[in-house]
Amino acid sequence: MGKIKHLNEVRSFLKKTPVANSRDIRLIVKNDNYAHLIVRNMVKRGEIKKLKKGYYTIYEDPALSVLCFKPSYIGLQNALSIHDIWKQETNVVIVTSKEVRVGKREVFGQNVILHRIKPSLLFGFELVKFGEFYLPVSDLEKTLIDLFYFKEYLNADVLKNIISRMNKKKFM
Repeated sequence: MGKIKHLNEVRSFLKKTPVANSRDIRLIVKNDNYAHLIVRNMVKRGEIKKLKKGYYTIYEDPALSVLCFKPSYIGLQNALSIHDIWKQETNVVIVTSKEVRVGKREVFGQNVILHRIKPSLLFGFELVKFGEFYLPVSDLEKTLIDLFYFKEYLNADVLKNIISRMNKKKFM
């Protein structure tokens, strides 16, 4: 009887949070082996999806992977798309100070690009409503700094659009 209770508690928790890690589930179940079994069976049945090792969600949005690399934020061209400056479809681009393998990863059949930045340069992001959730996204000023820092190509029209919309006092 207790096992069904734990399963329902885990399901309820997963509905309330965009991303859960295996530690969260162990805290609910209070048994490491059973927590692992619950997660494995839920993944097998398709109730939850694996974002990366130890991180799970019931949603199918690769942007949620930003919550797996804390401290981090969605940046560069992806942030420009969210701020309605970049009109092209973009991959999810995550900027983090965490020691992770940088480059391209596949999450839910889509590419997610990871960049690493020094902890002292991890600033200038805000929580933006992204679908049903609030995710950390770099503001325009920080996005411009990051584009130069990572030596990303930016055409003149996009650069003019960013400069016209950004807060110049905040940038200085």
